[in-house]
Amino acid sequence: MVIVIDPQIAGISGDMILSSLVDIGADKTKIINGIMSSEKFLPNSTISEIDFKKTEKHGVHSTQLVLKINENVHERKGVEIKKAISDSVNDLGLSEPAKKFAISCIDTLINSESKIHGVSAESVHFHEASSMDTLIDIVGTAIASDDLGFFDETIVCLPVCVGSGSVTFSHGTMSNPAGAVLEILKNSGLLIQGGQVKDELTTPTGACILANLSKTCIEYYPLMEIQSIGYGAGTKDFDSFSNVLKIVRGTQKNSTEMDTVKILETNVDDVSGEILGNLIETIMKKGAKDVSIYHGITKKGRPTNLVSVICDDNTMHDIVDTLISETGTLGIRVSTSKRFILPREINETHVSLEGQSFLIKYKTASFKGKSDFKIEFEDLKHVSEKLNMSIKQVESLIRKEIEKIEE
Repeated sequence: MVIVIDPQIAGISGDMILSSLVDIGADKTKIINGIMSSEKFLPNSTISEIDFKKTEKHGVHSTQLVLKINENVHERKGVEIKKAISDSVNDLGLSEPAKKFAISCIDTLINSESKIHGVSAESVHFHEASSMDTLIDIVGTAIASDDLGFFDETIVCLPVCVGSGSVTFSHGTMSNPAGAVLEILKNSGLLIQGGQVKDELTTPTGACILANLSKTCIEYYPLMEIQSIGYGAGTKDFDSFSNVLKIVRGTQKNSTEMDTVKILETNVDDVSGEILGNLIETIMKKGAKDVSIYHGITKKGRPTNLVSVICDDNTMHDIVDTLISETGTLGIRVSTSKRFILPREINETHVSLEGQSFLIKYKTASFKGKSDFKIEFEDLKHVSEKLNMSIKQVESLIRKEIEKIEE
């Protein structure tokens, strides 16, 4: 199954994502009861009304969160909101992925404020995000996504519309999108785009929820068979478009998935082969997906080695530091690339050889109804050393054992 989140016209806010999840089939009663039971974890805030009702937004029949809160709080520390969210999801008995998602959302929000204002995460104070709205949006989305089984699905996102113009909040007026939205979506793997409407279309809470639901941005819908559609309405009304977030759930019809990676490249012409060999091992330990080194000729006929690294956003900066420190390079080129990948699983099994038992890990991938597996090389190497056999012999023996299991 694949889930497509479509914020390319109206952007995204916390209440819009929650409403769209209800519209696509999440249990409304379970969400409301869960949110109401979380009220006790945030003092000085009470919910006087909460419901999800059908509405029309510029001709689109959608679901909207109806919410009335009584609170006399103008700011809260970020850690207070985090504790309330943590206590809530634990009290509700949500799945581990749902709990992790909720905590990651508030951490993302806190860290964005921490970086913008140059203070520690423990010192961050929320103003606009201090309302119980933040807890409701994050906890409610965790409940809804858990109920729909979304944490077990592939979730992709179309480019996020942020609007244009300016936005005014507790720290004054600045150009839209605000710093928090930019910080949250930086290095998230998601793409943003502006729009003609001079208004904020993507809120910090909506951005942090989206960034923790999906790390994969696509420019167009994948080849899929649609099963259900959810429309979540925002509170604002616009003349030129429906202020609605769209979520589409369906079955992906091709055998591949798509993700986004960073490619780091640098040319080095004064580094020995021993250093390059060690560089590959060091970079792989830093979390690179792959490293390649190509020989070539540059200006004035100089021989060179092109070091090319595939990695993700989370490991990129550590790997850049390693490339510079290990090779002395003066520059590294960075590009973003889409790639098609086969769905794969990491499995493990115990294999008995020569009277000894070994735990073997292997990766299984499927394509067009056929599957194949690859044994972890370090395991082959370990068994080879223990049994004093060649890696080729060991691989042949282990493959026969795994094939019996896979049949």
